[in-house]
Amino acid sequence: MRKAIALTLMVIFIGAGSLLMGGEKLTGLDIMKKVYYRPSPKDMTAELVMTLINSNGDKRVRKIRQYIKDYGKVEKKIMFFIAPADVRNTSFMNWSYDDPNKDDDQWIYLPALKKIKRISSEDKSDYFMGSDFTYDDLGNRLPEEDNHKIIREEKLNGEDCYVIENTPKDPDYMYSKTITWVVKGKWIGIKRKFYDEDGEFLKELTAEKYENIKGYWILARVKMHNVQKDHTTVMELKNIKVDTGIPDRMFTERMMKRGVR
Repeated sequence: MRKAIALTLMVIFIGAGSLLMGGEKLTGLDIMKKVYYRPSPKDMTAELVMTLINSNGDKRVRKIRQYIKDYGKVEKKIMFFIAPADVRNTSFMNWSYDDPNKDDDQWIYLPALKKIKRISSEDKSDYFMGSDFTYDDLGNRLPEEDNHKIIREEKLNGEDCYVIENTPKDPDYMYSKTITWVVKGKWIGIKRKFYDEDGEFLKELTAEKYENIKGYWILARVKMHNVQKDHTTVMELKNIKVDTGIPDRMFTERMMKRGVR
């Protein structure tokens, strides 16, 4: 699996610049490939708690059940909203392809309308269910879509990190650049800054908890703070289970409407 969860949401690749590490010459591309292709489970299930916090500190909590499965050339993800009542039975599905020329397929089911809506490319800059994550953030981004440059090395939260500047090849992409802190050896991104189309600092993602589960590094709690809106989203995974053999029928439009029981 290329990503442990959509929380991770978001590591982009392709490089410039180089450093020496243990005699090996690493470029920005090398480092980000190590993140993207680090060992990961074939599938994962988890309970996801999403907490929305506004500028006054008021909180809204949403509970979600999430399933992810890697098929090699495509990674499938489905999320079912369990609570509160106003979002219960809403579902979201994402298929990410290992092909830079093929966009993610995304769908959302709105029970009030009894309708599945396909997320168009124009809608992917919209924010997902009132959170600080866009629909695009919830998909995968392939190496060929961006350029990368090693800016520096530094410690963050006691971890030795590479700091990588990521810039999109598409001038119309929603972010003008991002900056990612990658932990050496573990190859996980534990911090990321996003800049809007005008080059202004927009939001920051931080990994507050990451766990090694059966040999896989998984981000268990992340926080996205939108500095322009002064709004925060915290996503925390609980009861994480890996390699359980999720059936293929889980990732279908029929299951989106049916939901989990």
